[in-house]
Amino acid sequence: MPEGSVWIGDSAVSGAPSRLIVLGQVSGAVGVKGWIRVYSHTKPRDNIVNFDAWVLRLNGMDRHVVLEGNECRERNVLVKVRGTDDRDSALGLVGAEIAVERNLLPLCDPGEYYWADLEGLEVRTIAGQSLGHIDYLFSTGAHDVMVLIGDRERLIPFVLEEIVCEVNIDGGFLVVSWDSDF
Repeated sequence: MPEGSVWIGDSAVSGAPSRLIVLGQVSGAVGVKGWIRVYSHTKPRDNIVNFDAWVLRLNGMDRHVVLEGNECRERNVLVKVRGTDDRDSALGLVGAEIAVERNLLPLCDPGEYYWADLEGLEVRTIAGQSLGHIDYLFSTGAHDVMVLIGDRERLIPFVLEEIVCEVNIDGGFLVVSWDSDF
């Protein structure tokens, strides 16, 4: 393990519960000086390097790391993690999820939401019938789609005003204009 980093269990170093948001994954080692290639879920993809520190999660263990450098190329995001100074230590990070504390993410503009904040919300029809909870979301290119788990799995487009009538993150629900038979 590189000097200056610590692998810990699922709790934060301070002992206080934290909410980690996964932003990407380490996809490979680059060169012989410890650089890693990153697959980023952020848009644009190089936003992942806007954080000074990450939490790398591998095999159920968390490692808090500090970024030493980055290079964003046309097709790749490359990162140098402090204490990872050779290819072998970089290879040891391959497959790790890259996460940051939720409170470090910038605030959203009105009408914009992080998927991570929507996951777990109860989805109700306008009539008040529960359709289930949002398990996850994915993008089709045209729009995002919520995958609901309830009495059965449902796929509902996340289209504000047209389908999604209300989002109440603090209340733990959102309201959709959707036929419960679909």
